Amino acid sequence: MSVNTPQEIAELVIQSGIRKSRMPLSALLILGFLSGAFISLGFLLDIRITALIPADWETLSTVLGATVFPLGLILTVLAGGELLTGNMMYLSMALFSRQIGVMALLRNWFWVTVANFAGAFFVAYAFGHFLGLVEGPILHKTLAIAHAKAGADFMHAFVSAIGCNWLVCLGIWLGLSSQQVGGKIIAMWFPVMAFVAIGFQHVVANMFVIPMAILVGDMGWIDYFSNFVPVFLGNVIGGSVFVGLAYYLSLQPNAKKAA
Repeated sequence: MSVNTPQEIAELVIQSGIRKSRMPLSALLILGFLSGAFISLGFLLDIRITALIPADWETLSTVLGATVFPLGLILTVLAGGELLTGNMMYLSMALFSRQIGVMALLRNWFWVTVANFAGAFFVAYAFGHFLGLVEGPILHKTLAIAHAKAGADFMHAFVSAIGCNWLVCLGIWLGLSSQQVGGKIIAMWFPVMAFVAIGFQHVVANMFVIPMAILVGDMGWIDYFSNFVPVFLGNVIGGSVFVGLAYYLSLQPNAKKAA
């Protein structure tokens, strides 16, 4: 059968969470770096495509940008990567099933956060800043996005981040429903496209766009960390509670079978 049931998906998520909790540090850092870079490349593509579209066509610009942004998650899932926001679901479900401990979860989240940031900052510096792929009207668009993200107050950024990772993790969840590459891409595409079009906040995507503004001297690191905290926490709730806990409680996956 080419389609997994929700019960089977829950078991796959727990199994993946257990495996991720046991990965060696070197693998977490390499795959985390790649995933941070992948998400940033999708964001860079989004900005470069939409920056030159006239303001009167803002709706078209938003839709086009959202259409290409999912590249990052597709690369992470199909090529391989460790993405913090996805791991907020994977490791949480493994924790809820009592197959891993809190320290294993925190270890994964910490090192993947560090590695995702390194990958995102590399793309921002090497491609955006050094190569100059973000300059002129493209820089104007980038700065506008960065200020919109960092300018949100704590609660607005927090709630926006919940919506973001609810959709991102649903995209990953739906991708697990298919055993075919095409099915996985289509399933992941639309939830991610939705979060981008709506304008929700993603902690790893912000690791690219806000440092871009810092690199050109338009913002500071205090602006970044003031945004990082509420977005990180909101993403945790969106992935761990609205997806991981909701499906764990409702589906009651067989943790022993998943292990």
